[in-house]
Amino acid sequence: MTAVHFGAGNIGRGFIGLALHAAGHRVIFVDVAADLIERLASADSYRVIETGAGATTHTVTNFSALNSATDPDAVVAAIAEADIVTTAVGPKILPFVAPLIARGLDARTASTPLAVMACENAIGATDTLRTEVEKTATAESLARGRFANTAVDRIIPIQDATNNLDVTVEAFSEWVVDRTPFEGHEPAIPDAHFVDNLAPYIERKLLTVNTGHASIAYLGVQAGATHIGEALALESVALLVDAVLDETTRMLIARHGIDARAQRTYVAKTLDRFRNPDLDDELVRVGRQPLRKLSRHERLIEPAAALAEAGETPVALLRVVEAALKFDVHGDEESVQLQEIRRSSSPESIAETVCGIGSTHPLYPELVASIRRAND
Repeated sequence: MTAVHFGAGNIGRGFIGLALHAAGHRVIFVDVAADLIERLASADSYRVIETGAGATTHTVTNFSALNSATDPDAVVAAIAEADIVTTAVGPKILPFVAPLIARGLDARTASTPLAVMACENAIGATDTLRTEVEKTATAESLARGRFANTAVDRIIPIQDATNNLDVTVEAFSEWVVDRTPFEGHEPAIPDAHFVDNLAPYIERKLLTVNTGHASIAYLGVQAGATHIGEALALESVALLVDAVLDETTRMLIARHGIDARAQRTYVAKTLDRFRNPDLDDELVRVGRQPLRKLSRHERLIEPAAALAEAGETPVALLRVVEAALKFDVHGDEESVQLQEIRRSSSPESIAETVCGIGSTHPLYPELVASIRRAND
């Protein structure tokens, strides 16, 4: 069995690649980072080192690596013969991955469909990938694939991979997959959990873990902190993050009927994970790409909009939106773009163009007021 995985970074090696290896697949890592691909291609193994309760160390073997920038034909050939294709490249990179998958489907002769799963921190990432694949693939080729959305959760701190392929990760991980596209023939991946209704899982994760992480980052930067642990040690940040997660909890319970006690336990577990000193991370890294994180169906605006639609003002979430608008990091392209937008656009325009909230939406007045406060 063979799996092609796009994204040979820490998440690719330390989470998805590990799970595919544990399922018995030969993993072919695909990336454009030449040095990383060269080192993977010449290595026999690397370690995934867990930290936290139940931690262990795994050794990953039986893998190879391809550079999609210099050898796209080899990547296409690998996809044509593979059982599974996964990604962990970031939602914005999916359009660049899609043509290779389309070509691989075109060249596929195997009778079994190709399982395609985008493992990204975004709602409906595989749907996004499929839409991009459809731009160049024929209908006949698309029928050779099964595109399944996923929810993925594992904290992997920033670490230098310059001379070391080993990855340090938290012991906790969750990979949930929509089983319906597979029509009863989902791939055998013991570390993945296949469900009939993915929406509660993906939104629970995005609107708890990712909303919480982003909130700590944006509020922490405004408070003068530099790392997650330092920010959470500030009472003002910790109390507001608690309030944010209380708001998203109410929204998730109302939307999906999630058990209230189970969700609050999940929130407490998430905060404990953030406080793990071995997973401490830089706030500027966690907060990067603020334009995406402020968009309509992302971790801040989606729950805020849902609460407003239910007649509740999302006070804590809007405080984080204000902090996110002030996120000014010269090394992050989206941060630079956001600050230019703030200088050149009205609060009303920002609400509509950045956050996707129009003037008729119940969140609009409070959102515009928050944007105006951020600009004061």
